[in-house]
Amino acid sequence: MPYTWKTVTKDQAAELTLWPHQSLSAKGFVTFIGIFFFMALIPFYGLLGTHLLWGLLPFMLAALWGIWYALRRNERDRQIVEVLTLSPDTTHLLRQNPRGPAQDWQCNTYWVTAQMHEAGGPVPYYVTLKGAGREVEIGAFLSEEERKTLYLELSDRLRLLARP
Repeated sequence: MPYTWKTVTKDQAAELTLWPHQSLSAKGFVTFIGIFFFMALIPFYGLLGTHLLWGLLPFMLAALWGIWYALRRNERDRQIVEVLTLSPDTTHLLRQNPRGPAQDWQCNTYWVTAQMHEAGGPVPYYVTLKGAGREVEIGAFLSEEERKTLYLELSDRLRLLARP
């Protein structure tokens, strides 16, 4: 799962770090671009020595650049990190966005509730934290099963921390 729990102290305080799936490694990116380039070159062997080669080559290179740009842009867009810090006194959520400023939310742990919206959210089984007059999303980039598991874990930990 693309999140980890870390127990900070013995008084049940914990830190949850979430990130999106990183399915394409740097090695996989190089392999994909290389294979695409060589596969796109195969039709050009019949055009060697003709003027047609120079007419089609820019389009093949534009396609290669488009795929390279799209994969790099997707990689930058997946650089989201959410850090939820739970302690008996305070719940703090920090979201580092790939572009734009970080988003911050803080509330007294006693008043925080985890909620799951099975429908009506941007994704099925949408998980939010509610408290201090605001409702904030957490883990929207996780898969459906991971959001269900996250909701159960968050509910349990918040219930234990809010108990006096």
